[in-house]
Amino acid sequence: MTMTDRSAGSTEEDVACCAYHRGHGPGSGADAPESPRERVNRRWNEVLQETRVTQTGVQILFGFLLSVAFAPLFRELGTVDRVIYVITVVLGASATGSLIAPVSIHRFLSGQRMKDEVLEAACRLMMCGMVLLALTIGCTLLLILRFVVPGVLAEALVAGVMLWFGLCWYVLPFRLRRRAARRSGTDAA
Repeated sequence: MTMTDRSAGSTEEDVACCAYHRGHGPGSGADAPESPRERVNRRWNEVLQETRVTQTGVQILFGFLLSVAFAPLFRELGTVDRVIYVITVVLGASATGSLIAPVSIHRFLSGQRMKDEVLEAACRLMMCGMVLLALTIGCTLLLILRFVVPGVLAEALVAGVMLWFGLCWYVLPFRLRRRAARRSGTDAA
């Protein structure tokens, strides 16, 4: 059964991927409920908006990373910093690929009546891309801070920033989702 064949109600997949915002989207409250086709179209538009935001950031970061190798100070980097740089560039390229892939998939499958499958693949690629982007940012920060800040302070600062990313990007959304699920469970009772 495809997503467009399901009822317009929330499913586990909606919650797990491209979060379905119960009570905040079209079809909530006094409005008429969304049809399955309207819901998949709305979710696809949300993915496109999210993709636009993340693509810009990852492309700017990746461009910066590529230019670093041509800076005069790059030759002075030690082996550890060069390894961090290589890992960072590979993570950045992977994040770029994951975050741009939904556009390519959509272009190749446009008109094939596969929007629900395209949406599911795009959601998974976006989640993967966000993890890769967080890791890229962390490694970039580590590379820069190791050059600027003495000792283990660089690693401690990066660990703090990565913890913050984890809280903002992953813990908070899961916590909000759990709270909404508990609320809807009490509302239904």
